[in-house]
Amino acid sequence: MPELKWIKSSFSEASGNNCVEVAATGSDRVALRESESPADVLTADRTALEALIRSLRRRTP
Repeated sequence: MPELKWIKSSFSEASGNNCVEVAATGSDRVALRESESPADVLTADRTALEALIRSLRRRTP
């Protein structure tokens, strides 16, 4: 996988070690990783990830 530019949420804790990071892969996929385990990278279809996030937002009170 080429060098990716990882983005953390502004809601991450100050140390930056308790969050999910996201990076665009240059295709129709998105890379995801846990900041405490950066070597473990998952990829997801951009459309499917967007649908998941929308669904989660609807369920948040």
